[in-house]
Amino acid sequence: MKIFTKYKWYWLAGLGIVFLYFFTRIYHLLTLPIFTDEAIYIRWSQIAANDANWRFISLTDGKQPMYVWIAMLFIKILHDPLLAGRLVSVLSGFISMIGMFFLGREVFKNTKIGLLTSFVYVLFPFALVYDKLAVYDSLVAMFMIWALYCTILLVRYVRLDLGMILGMVIGGGMITKSSADFGYILLPFSLLLFPFKKNYDKKRMLHFIIFALVSVIIANAIYAILRLSPFYYIIGQKNLTFIYSFNDWIFQPFAFFIGNMKGLGGWFIDYMTAPFLVLAAASFFVDKKFFREKLLLFIWFIFPFMALAFFGKVIYPRFILFMTMPIIVLGTYTLFSLMQKIKQFGLQLLFFIVFLSMFLVNDYYLLTDFAKASIPQSDKEQLINGWPAGEGVTQTVSFLQKQAQQGKVYVGTEGTFGLMPYALEMYLDKNPHIAIQGFWPINSTPPKEILDASKKMATYVVFYQDCPSCQAIGKAPSTWPVTPVFQLTKFDQNTYYTLYKVNPQ
Repeated sequence: MKIFTKYKWYWLAGLGIVFLYFFTRIYHLLTLPIFTDEAIYIRWSQIAANDANWRFISLTDGKQPMYVWIAMLFIKILHDPLLAGRLVSVLSGFISMIGMFFLGREVFKNTKIGLLTSFVYVLFPFALVYDKLAVYDSLVAMFMIWALYCTILLVRYVRLDLGMILGMVIGGGMITKSSADFGYILLPFSLLLFPFKKNYDKKRMLHFIIFALVSVIIANAIYAILRLSPFYYIIGQKNLTFIYSFNDWIFQPFAFFIGNMKGLGGWFIDYMTAPFLVLAAASFFVDKKFFREKLLLFIWFIFPFMALAFFGKVIYPRFILFMTMPIIVLGTYTLFSLMQKIKQFGLQLLFFIVFLSMFLVNDYYLLTDFAKASIPQSDKEQLINGWPAGEGVTQTVSFLQKQAQQGKVYVGTEGTFGLMPYALEMYLDKNPHIAIQGFWPINSTPPKEILDASKKMATYVVFYQDCPSCQAIGKAPSTWPVTPVFQLTKFDQNTYYTLYKVNPQ
């Protein structure tokens, strides 16, 4: 009780931040329609949860399985698979928020900065988007935040237990996504915090090197678990879908750098917002304290960011989520330092609102009207505008369930991997009256299976992508004997989602 009484304002502030976090993440959690990647990961989790032989199913597509393993637990408990998948990211974001508190407090030796850092994380639009989606990236950010925190602890206190914990954290990240390899790649830069000039101890340095190696060994030992699967080799192949190999890159090192920098830089500014970036940059000039700590934080951002700019082949905004976490810490430090110099509470509040106003405006729209939020167009394409967005899935599932009460139903889908047929299988796979089959490619003549099924039972087909014979994105070829049941128009007015009934021939 003495601890609570002494630090009651810290406890109350912490509880307030926790409440705000769960409110912003749970509020309208299922409003956004499921999109392609979510359908894939959740369907994998369902299969893995029901068949132990497929616990490494994600490796068939070259994706590490940590997210799938955690989602399996939620799927066992919850009825709605989309809710189960998204709660994994909600939990990941919560642990990230706690990690940001410890990181801010440890780096700058100030509990108030730690609390403010976690508060800014809650408001950060980038985190708000991905803490509510059933994808890997919030989980990756969680591991990287804690990896950075444990790295700083290791170099400051040089203890074997810290080295072992760091190795486990990095290893957890590595079996989540390949980008978590930066957890040990960036480890040498932690020497910026080693006290070379005062109290330099060669024995202490030797211990640090040994414990750092222990971290790397443990991390790679955890990653070696994936070798138990015969599909392990696909990870390397899949990585080359998104990044250039060194052999390919060396012959044209700057060929895609400018284009990637424009894309990555634009997404970074959109999510970080200009006012907050001013705060982050000003952290090096607001005072001379903690220069090496600030430099380490900046390196944890700029090194992976530039690596992605040089080697990125296919990139999305979510790839840089974990890289932005150190920038949040830097910007928060400046915000706190300047507010400390302002004595009047009203001016402090005004200052706070000015520099975080764009965060607050974006958060409002993300929670109430996602289409109006000022976020990268690439993410809007994925989540609401383009064909990857699953607007119409809920209506289709409800319609097919009702039809199945009257007799057997057959549904074909445009596509064999991704949003379709996985989004339908998530909800309907266990219904014995509904048969689901994916088809690709699509041409002017309907597949024989669809035509045969239409003669025996109610038969439907879903269109949501583009194909050479399609009338438009999400519209069937004009030569198909189909009648629209319902059609939804996406926000860009040129993309559709259509459920058709197949007319027996």
